[in-house]
Amino acid sequence: MKFLSIFSANRNADGKTRYIVENGDIGVEKASELFGISEAELTPTVRAAIAAMTGEISELRTKNKSLLKSLENAESMADHDALVPLFNRRAFVRELSRLIAFARRYGLDASVIYFDLDGFKSINDTHGHAAGDKILLAVAEVLIQQTRESDLLGRLGGDEFIAVLTSVKPSSAREKAAQLADEIRNISIQHEGKLLSIDASFGVTTLEHDETAEIQIARSDEAMYAAKLRRKAKATSEAG
Repeated sequence: MKFLSIFSANRNADGKTRYIVENGDIGVEKASELFGISEAELTPTVRAAIAAMTGEISELRTKNKSLLKSLENAESMADHDALVPLFNRRAFVRELSRLIAFARRYGLDASVIYFDLDGFKSINDTHGHAAGDKILLAVAEVLIQQTRESDLLGRLGGDEFIAVLTSVKPSSAREKAAQLADEIRNISIQHEGKLLSIDASFGVTTLEHDETAEIQIARSDEAMYAAKLRRKAKATSEAG
C-alpha cells in the first residue's frame, strides 16, 4: 500500500527526535518503523490507523497550500489599486518608507515624480466613468512600460499617479518625467466612437533620506501643483 506523505526523522542535539512530513510515497512498514512500532504490533487495526493518519496529514498539507495561496492572493489584492495594476496609496507609502531606509543606509540617489491628469474630471463628466477607467488603465500601462522593475509605481487615488526612480540623478529624473508626461499626452483611447486623450502635469523632487514617505509625497505634490500653475499662466499669456 502506498500513501501520499513520507515521514523522515531527525535527532536533535537534545536527543529528541523530530518527525518531518514531505511529499512522496511510503509504505505502512516504513511508517511503522519511524513511529517505533514493532512488526508484532503491526496488526490490521494498526495498519488501518497508520493509513488513515497518513491520509489525513496529506489532506492537511493540501489544505495548507491552498490557504497559503489564498493568503498570498488576499495580500496582493490589499496592496494593489482596485482598477490599475499599481500599488495603492497604503502599499506605496509602505514601500517608499522601506526605500528611504535603504537609500539612507547605502547613499542611494532617487527622485519622486508626481503626476496629475489634467482634464480627467471633464472626461468622466462628459463620457462617463467607463471612459475615465480606460484612461487610467492606459496611463498605468505607460508608467509600467516606460520604467524599470527597480522603480516604484503607485496610484494615489483619483487621477494622481506617482513614481520613484531609483539610482538616477535629478537632471535625468526631470528628463524622464517629461518623457513620461509626453507619453501620457500621446494616449488615444477610443470610446463609443470617439477618440479621447488626456493631458498631464508633473512635479519632480529629490528623495531626501531624513524625510518620511508622507512628506516626500507632499513635496512632490506641491512641485506638481506649482508646475500646473506655471503651465496655466503660460497658456493664458500665449492666448492673450
